[in-house]
Amino acid sequence: MARSAARTSHSVLVPKAAVEQPPLQIHTLGNAALRTSARRISKVDEPVRDLARDMLRSMYSAKGIGLAAPQVGVPKQLLVIDLEPDNAANPPLVLINPEIRSYGPTLDTYEEGCLSIPGVYLHVVRPSTVEVTFRDEMGRPQRLKAEGLLARCILHELDHLNGVLFVDRVTDELSLNAELQDHGFQRGDVQPIL
Repeated sequence: MARSAARTSHSVLVPKAAVEQPPLQIHTLGNAALRTSARRISKVDEPVRDLARDMLRSMYSAKGIGLAAPQVGVPKQLLVIDLEPDNAANPPLVLINPEIRSYGPTLDTYEEGCLSIPGVYLHVVRPSTVEVTFRDEMGRPQRLKAEGLLARCILHELDHLNGVLFVDRVTDELSLNAELQDHGFQRGDVQPIL
């Protein structure tokens, strides 16, 4: 997968391990915070980096690979992603005010899960490649071309910034209803994308 030339600096690195008391609570399906559109971050400063660090600690504690600020009740355009949470040498990505520049021409179907809908795994169709612009944790503009799992993770987390959850994109109604029921979630909390 293509990677950004400028990687996350050491300013937001945290141990890639679960902590006993994660700093942030991850909201689950049904919580209104998940349906709130996130606002752009006007200034990348230490409080933004603190939020990114707390999001990473909470994500690692929940054994996830991506987390968006709205999932922790903060309506800001901030994502953290780490496809290699077991590899301390690979720094996470921090994307501030991410914007899609282009999608690739091919689509892929792949099983997704979400820290906000624990236990539910369903197939979602998404573009297999994407180009995104964003600011890193130091406020520097970045451009990233991603494919495969990284592209999917970026698109999944970016959806959160617009109040969209992966279950809203599921087209297999039978599987969706069964998974939600099996894990104690309400079908009425899904907002299908037409």
